[in-house]
Amino acid sequence: MSSHLLPPVCPRTVLAGTLAALAAVSLAACASSGLAATGPTTAGSVGSAAQAPELRLGYFANITHAIPLIGVANGTFASELGGTKLTTQIFNAGPAAVEAIFGGGIDAAYIGPNPSINAFAKSDGEAIRIVAGATSGGAQLVVRDAITSVADLRGRTIATPQLGNTQDVALRAWLKSNGLATSVKGGQNDVDIVPQDNAQTLDLFKRGTLDGAWVPEPWASRLVLDGGAHVLVNEADLWPSAQFVTTDLVVRTEFLTQYPGTVAKLLEAQLATTDWIAAHDAQARTQANDAIEALTSKKLSQAVLDRAWSNLTITNDPVASSVQMSAEHAAEVGISGKVDLHGIYDLTPLNDLLRAHGLPPESAAGLGTE
Repeated sequence: MSSHLLPPVCPRTVLAGTLAALAAVSLAACASSGLAATGPTTAGSVGSAAQAPELRLGYFANITHAIPLIGVANGTFASELGGTKLTTQIFNAGPAAVEAIFGGGIDAAYIGPNPSINAFAKSDGEAIRIVAGATSGGAQLVVRDAITSVADLRGRTIATPQLGNTQDVALRAWLKSNGLATSVKGGQNDVDIVPQDNAQTLDLFKRGTLDGAWVPEPWASRLVLDGGAHVLVNEADLWPSAQFVTTDLVVRTEFLTQYPGTVAKLLEAQLATTDWIAAHDAQARTQANDAIEALTSKKLSQAVLDRAWSNLTITNDPVASSVQMSAEHAAEVGISGKVDLHGIYDLTPLNDLLRAHGLPPESAAGLGTE
């Protein structure tokens, strides 16, 4: 793992606020942290590269997308992009964002590893490149009280956010490793998996229609605290050093090639935001929650926010080794065929910026340039 992987954040008090209040938290606040204080040190080289008139960025109104939630809301992304117009679009799950990339509707997106893998595979390695990590951890299988072991899952109905998304693959792979079959094509199912919107999952769990769900934060915490579920599997326990990528940043390859200067500025905005989060942990949690409220009209409760945030690690490290394993899991459970992931990463722009800031580079684990 990278030596500058940020530690998990810790509990603090939620403050009231609106999106306007977030914007009022100016970039001067960011300047008190390391990267922002020094400014974008690559400004000269970035300025000499081609700049796009507009960057269309997708992300989720989800705590695992804290970097864009905070960086967009407080103006860091727009400021770093300078003359490039920032347009944002909110998605519920990665596959939908991938379809927008394929359709030319967005240029970059924060999504999970399996949608990234699928985008790379379906386009024969042409459509996207992962240019940075964003979040590690923060996914759990939560179930009702009667379920206390994997054997108790036989004949049960478990939800995931979307067919083929990161948690859907993780659930199917874990069930298979424990001798329980699932099928994506109408075959034998020892456990029925129902991909659906996370909000619907919470409602159906409360009604007793679902027996559990493998979901990212904050939905795992909402199911536990609001729905009375308990944790059967913390996905972090299944990975080396408890680290696995939950969210990464992908860019359309064509956009990356045509506008390298804009991509560098996007990454500079991420570095400044990540650094600010590390230095202002309490404010960061509050700002992320306020951004979620501004986008969805609903704020996470204090207890849910505390539990969810403590399960996450905000990091620029793409944890590339876990992406290779996720691809293997997807092939094993029939979500996709075997995929050659060599070339899926282009960490060169990120690492150029990290070196310019005196930070160690991130690894592509042999799956691309770095």
